[in-house]
Amino acid sequence: MIPVAILAGGLATRLGPVTATTPKSLVEVAGEPFICHQLRLLRRENVESVVLCVGHLGEAISAFVGDGRAFGLDVRYSFEGSRLLGTGGALRRALPLLGDAFMVFYGDSYLDIAFAPVLRAFRSSGMPALMTVFRNEGRWDTSNVIFDGWRVLRHDKRARSPDMRYIDYGLGILKSAVLAGRVGDEVFDLSEVYGTLAAAGQLAGYEVEQRFYEIGNPSGLAETDKFLRERR
Repeated sequence: MIPVAILAGGLATRLGPVTATTPKSLVEVAGEPFICHQLRLLRRENVESVVLCVGHLGEAISAFVGDGRAFGLDVRYSFEGSRLLGTGGALRRALPLLGDAFMVFYGDSYLDIAFAPVLRAFRSSGMPALMTVFRNEGRWDTSNVIFDGWRVLRHDKRARSPDMRYIDYGLGILKSAVLAGRVGDEVFDLSEVYGTLAAAGQLAGYEVEQRFYEIGNPSGLAETDKFLRERR
């Protein structure tokens, strides 16, 4: 399995005062820090190498997770430095740790799917990147993707349209070359990269049928807590 980058550097302002002193990855969910659930999921899916892209209170995350051996993983860290670089900039900074291709997902997401079929779809697509998509129809968040069954035709978080029935599920795969041309420490969002690739016909898609869970806001946190408690 290729390395996985977890984007865990945001300020998490939607969760209120709790994240002023606790990074979102360490917020308690179903009785333990959220990142514990994520790392166990990755180990279940035969991931071996993880790079945590951290910023806000990142030292607390590294102190808790350490080198990852407690989770059966090799965990390394890419710190954003004195300013937040955005999701794309954080990945660009982490490239020396990620190899030629890597998976990426967000530090507030729990994606209970099999990773191996996603990787197979990426490799067979011949494209430089892949986005997992979910037929959302506006149910859990605002849909932002047009998908034709194998390729993402359009992705835009700002200029949405009625024909966007899918949403970025949260797990992507990229070849490092996609980001290597960007200026080091440039501030940009991963969604911009996806949008540009989609417009050029270079973004493969993989449809997921299970809904996603996330802790980015209080309602999502409550839903995820309930889901993980019931699974346990």
